[in-house]
Amino acid sequence: MKIAVCVKQVPDAKDVRLDPKTNTLAREGVQSIMNPYDRHAVEEAVRLKEKHGGTVTVISMGPPQAGETLREAVSCGADDAVLVSDRAFAGADTWATTYTLAMAVKKLGGYDLILCGKQAIDGDTAQVGPGLAWRLDIPYVTYVRRITACDNGRLRMERLMDDGYDEVEVELPALLTVVKEINEPRVPSLKGKMKAKKMTITTLNAEMIGADAARIGLQGSTTQVVRVFSPQMGGPRTMLTGSVDEQVAQLVEKLDTLC
Repeated sequence: MKIAVCVKQVPDAKDVRLDPKTNTLAREGVQSIMNPYDRHAVEEAVRLKEKHGGTVTVISMGPPQAGETLREAVSCGADDAVLVSDRAFAGADTWATTYTLAMAVKKLGGYDLILCGKQAIDGDTAQVGPGLAWRLDIPYVTYVRRITACDNGRLRMERLMDDGYDEVEVELPALLTVVKEINEPRVPSLKGKMKAKKMTITTLNAEMIGADAARIGLQGSTTQVVRVFSPQMGGPRTMLTGSVDEQVAQLVEKLDTLC
């Protein structure tokens, strides 16, 4: 089975902060990591390869430094790595990003299965996985918590829901987005680290994937971030005093006045 995993390099959430002067993300000195949900996608792809055979290719759209994230994925068991990188991709929203990734996947010859994390922790849109599947005209299943069977060109799985899970079957080729409950990512082995260090990462630019300049980057984006700001904390507040019963009574009275 030919498997691809889309991974993204993101700022470490614990270090993210806003520049008070520019109201933009302060990236200087902030460590970049593999998107945590993508770690689970890589692990699941490697497990499927180990069980059913095949290859795992990790793909990332980003600047040259995103190659570090691809090497990390290779150290965890992926076979190949592809970096989709070009200054023309800068400023892409999810619409332009899915177009770019779809063009890259087509250039690489397509895959039986594409895995993505359910969302990236920097944008939190959860749109890239489904959007990529739509671009490729293949079925997709989101929030997969367990793959239960893989046979005869079909996958069966459990899709996480608020009140339990759905049992879903899909025909390959297909795309899945996974949640953290699906597995526990492995620690890279020494052999894997050595392989990743020596590996030559394939780099594709806009021209190489045949991308339309009008559909990539900021120019191809249907949305733009106009301003980012920290919410101002404050507003009217009321302190309730007395015993617990007295505070409950006061709270009920105040809520009644709001209804």
